[in-house]
Amino acid sequence: MVNSFLATIGKAIRSVNPDEVRKMADRPVNIGLMATTETSLNEMWFWLAPIGISEAKRQQLAATVHPLGPQLPGMPLPPSKLDIEIWEAGMRDKPDHAFTFYRNNPRQTVDDILEKKDDLGIALSRHYLPFRKPVTERIINAVCNENVLFAVTTSLPNIVPSILSLPFAVGEFASDTAFLTMNQLRMAFLLAGAHDYPVGYRQQKAQVASVIAGAFGWRAIARELVSKIPFGGGIIGKAGISYAGTWVVGRSLERLYKVGGNLTHGERVRIYDEGLRRGKLFAEKLMETVKAARVKK
Repeated sequence: MVNSFLATIGKAIRSVNPDEVRKMADRPVNIGLMATTETSLNEMWFWLAPIGISEAKRQQLAATVHPLGPQLPGMPLPPSKLDIEIWEAGMRDKPDHAFTFYRNNPRQTVDDILEKKDDLGIALSRHYLPFRKPVTERIINAVCNENVLFAVTTSLPNIVPSILSLPFAVGEFASDTAFLTMNQLRMAFLLAGAHDYPVGYRQQKAQVASVIAGAFGWRAIARELVSKIPFGGGIIGKAGISYAGTWVVGRSLERLYKVGGNLTHGERVRIYDEGLRRGKLFAEKLMETVKAARVKK
């Protein structure tokens, strides 16, 4: 069993390349700001570079945030191609590709950008604080949902893949433990990159060890819930556990990278229970989809 487990962990580690996350995080994002007044322009600038960040970080951002419109003498021209343009709300002639800055609801601006520029999410989160919480939520939710999809799919081998639009090749992972460990390691790298922390196995030794240490526990519990329970019952429990375990890992990493501390025992219990509820609910919706598809057949 030990040799099998080590082989499983080895497969998970070989499947995750932190270099890809580093490239996403290190990518510079050039943002253009368009406003009617200098006051409005400053408001947008301090939204992206709030008071409290280091002067070094502010200087770094100043090289990638570019005022648009009439150029003042001595002001450098913005690059010919910007990744994102953000315009003050209410301005005329705003191009279709530009986003609106809602001063009373800047989270809406962030959500609009991430909806269309998802590939820039990690880099935006690393460099610009307004994007950090939304990107963190997206990463944790996405990985938790993928793990539920995997748990359901491997328990019901006759599911038609197109029903669930699976974002992974199930056949490459014969073990639930391998897939969940792989996905949690990937999440750890993504969250580090999103929080402007070093990314990699050596750089994140403690986090990687924590993921590996917890990899076997959930499997031992979840396998007891499947096979002999009526259609969907055990699968939903298994899926809920896979979600809850990943939810705790994600929230623990978020706390670590945000404030440098760990969750208390009480917080871990509460977050696990929350994840279990969310996971079961998502799994139940998936199972309803599966049942409906089987009826149609």
